[in-house]
Amino acid sequence: MSLGLSPRPAAAPSSGEPGDAPFRVLVVDDQAPFRSVAASVIRLVRGWQVVGEAETGEEAVRLAGQLQPDLVLMDINLPGINGIEATRRITAAHPNAVVMLLSTYQAGDLPSDAGSSGAAEYVHKEEFGPAVVRDVWARFGDASDRSATA
Repeated sequence: MSLGLSPRPAAAPSSGEPGDAPFRVLVVDDQAPFRSVAASVIRLVRGWQVVGEAETGEEAVRLAGQLQPDLVLMDINLPGINGIEATRRITAAHPNAVVMLLSTYQAGDLPSDAGSSGAAEYVHKEEFGPAVVRDVWARFGDASDRSATA
């Protein structure tokens, strides 16, 4: 579900060829089994790499600053600050980061502030997969700063 943001200029994912830096992904979820599944999904997308995992909103904000991910997969319900507030902080500090909110909420039941969080997209966890990652990146990704962080 689009959160009403304007797409950025599209950037094609890395070809995976030697010397081609992978796109960097931070996975944020308080449940270790879902972090593992999300990391497995990212490994299925050629040219993508999980560079970190976080289980709290505060840890997500800290790791986003350290790791400079291109894409953040963000759960909404987290201990400490929730995923919406963590998204707000990450996108304010790192405007080139694309954040995808993930949860088990039906789209109509999302917290009212999800649309103003800075996230590019909301995806129900049951719908998350490699094609969704490619689609969101094609519409919202921007690799302009990638060479400096890889």
